[in-house]
Amino acid sequence: MKKSLFIISMLFLALASSSQDSIAKHWKINPSGGISWEVQDQESHNDHIEMAGLRVATVLRYGVDKSGSFKLNRGMVWPLLRTIPNNTHASLMRRFEWNIIDMLLVNGRSPENEKVQEITLDGLMRVRSVFSFPHNGQMELKRVLFPSVAKPAFCEHYTLKNIGTNTLTVEIPDAKSRIKTQANKGVSGEYSIVSEIKGQQSIDLKAGEIVSFYAYFAAYKPQEKEMRIDVAQEQEEREALIASYWSKLILETPDPSINAMFAFAKIRATESIYQTQGGLMHGPGGESYYAAIWANDQAEYVNPFFPFLGNKLADESALNSFQHFARFMNDQYKPIPSSIIAEGLDIWNGAGDRGDAAMIAYGAARYALAKGSKIEAQELWPLIEWCLEFCRRNINQGAVVASDSDELEGRFPAGKANLCTSSLYYDALHSAIYLGKDLGKPATQLASYSKQAKEIRSAIELYFGGNVEGFETYKYYEGNNILRSWICMPLSVGIDERKQGTIDALFSPRLWSQNGFLTQAGSETFWDRSTLYALRGIYTCGETEKATEYLKYYSQLRLLGEHVPYAVEAWPEGEQRHLSAESGLYCRIITEGLFGIRPSGLKSFILSPRLPKDWNNMALRKIQAFGKEFDIELTRKNEGEIEVLVSIPGKIVVRKAIKEGKQILVNL
Repeated sequence: MKKSLFIISMLFLALASSSQDSIAKHWKINPSGGISWEVQDQESHNDHIEMAGLRVATVLRYGVDKSGSFKLNRGMVWPLLRTIPNNTHASLMRRFEWNIIDMLLVNGRSPENEKVQEITLDGLMRVRSVFSFPHNGQMELKRVLFPSVAKPAFCEHYTLKNIGTNTLTVEIPDAKSRIKTQANKGVSGEYSIVSEIKGQQSIDLKAGEIVSFYAYFAAYKPQEKEMRIDVAQEQEEREALIASYWSKLILETPDPSINAMFAFAKIRATESIYQTQGGLMHGPGGESYYAAIWANDQAEYVNPFFPFLGNKLADESALNSFQHFARFMNDQYKPIPSSIIAEGLDIWNGAGDRGDAAMIAYGAARYALAKGSKIEAQELWPLIEWCLEFCRRNINQGAVVASDSDELEGRFPAGKANLCTSSLYYDALHSAIYLGKDLGKPATQLASYSKQAKEIRSAIELYFGGNVEGFETYKYYEGNNILRSWICMPLSVGIDERKQGTIDALFSPRLWSQNGFLTQAGSETFWDRSTLYALRGIYTCGETEKATEYLKYYSQLRLLGEHVPYAVEAWPEGEQRHLSAESGLYCRIITEGLFGIRPSGLKSFILSPRLPKDWNNMALRKIQAFGKEFDIELTRKNEGEIEVLVSIPGKIVVRKAIKEGKQILVNL
């Protein structure tokens, strides 16, 4: 039965990934590294994408209708403008569908008969359209849409070009709208929302000539002075920010979709950071989760990735999140809150203990190791130590870690002890041993952690191991008899006792779908986070070819499919929002899965490279982790042998040929 199910699953994958064109109906990777949709006549399509800056986020709902016109709705979010009640979702939010082009006059009339030619995404949205006018008049319009890097404004840059032969008379208005919100609905009182078109002029535009104007949407607190928004300068800053993401941690593989998806994931993982009164806070987004942190999204998912990119604000937001969680350590070992909300002023713990201490210990230890700063590591050690002790004190009679729920917060059953929490605890113990050695912690303490790690690994097998729906895999909780996607968790932390049965179960039609792994067999629900963990885990346990085939498929689907260009949260909940930390999990498939980087010290890591058989080489360049910038290059040599080259500028650290599947220790 298992074999036939697996064959069906593989046939599905072969059909789904037989060519990029089977997925990429609209989008293609362009030469500059972005993706573009060249709009065909009568082609219509709608989508949504989130973008963010330090004081604003925007979900653009956009598309092209069958007439060829561009449609745009701006879902504006101002995380620092708090509303009442000041809870998790209390950011000032408004939606604007104002069509700026309707405000123009060309030859005395509003432009009509728009035909969108191309839409490009590259950290900004760029839209190129053509309008036709009587007497052979033609005008090209270019829109560039993006959030300000540091101001509470969403910016729009419009450029008109006369591409016809006759002169066009163009009249551009100055227009300004100001909305005042109700004072009793704002934490700070009455907020001002300002929308403005700038660049007023009336001009005869001759053939080939160009004119530009601008628009923006901004919001302010009472008595806050309106800012001067120079949209052209804001565009330069946004483009420079994207370039900074793309100029570090550069992935080179023979697969362009994986390379591009990784480049885009760096944007979404890192841009969603907000300058709150509680310091820099990375937030999931999705028109819901801002100016707040979670033990899973921030501590567990994205913070361990940030040191590899070396973005100063991202690293600062990671450290700040752990400092916030550390505020809640207590001598009674009561649970740390799942989420710290409202710019750090309040908490949310509505699902009880979700295994949050295991999440925080796992993320803080991995972050500290990868960051490579002894000062930060010493600061984080008490938090790691406390969280590990909390887990130890919550070991149940089955010798695994008990919790009230898991990161899905009751959406699906999790029992009184779940597989995720104990797996994270196991990995956190190992990271603490590595970190403790570099910090000179007592050998007796580290020996105790080693003993606890061995015990929890054995307990995971005894408590969770079992036959579920015919597969020798894991019960997600005691009494669970339906396959769950989170059975991938042991694989992601190097527990491989049930590797084959777990992989067979994951890729069976019971769990695999065209959108990745279903949360629970028999449901229609999928959460990308479990797919992203699973792909990393399948690499970790050495199933390189299988992981790569599905990584290719997933990357093409999310980058070039119907909803682009990032990993998503879930469906049907949230309509596949582009939550930020999921993109961090995608990046970790590459750093920790494909390249097999496992931090083992403040200046060292274990390297277990997984070079797919159809690839002769791959590289990860300008890695910023462990306090250094370095490259990793892998080249296929003789059959079954890979040459590993690790170098820092001006120096080769490691040049060694290893057998496939082997690992080496790299000291920087």
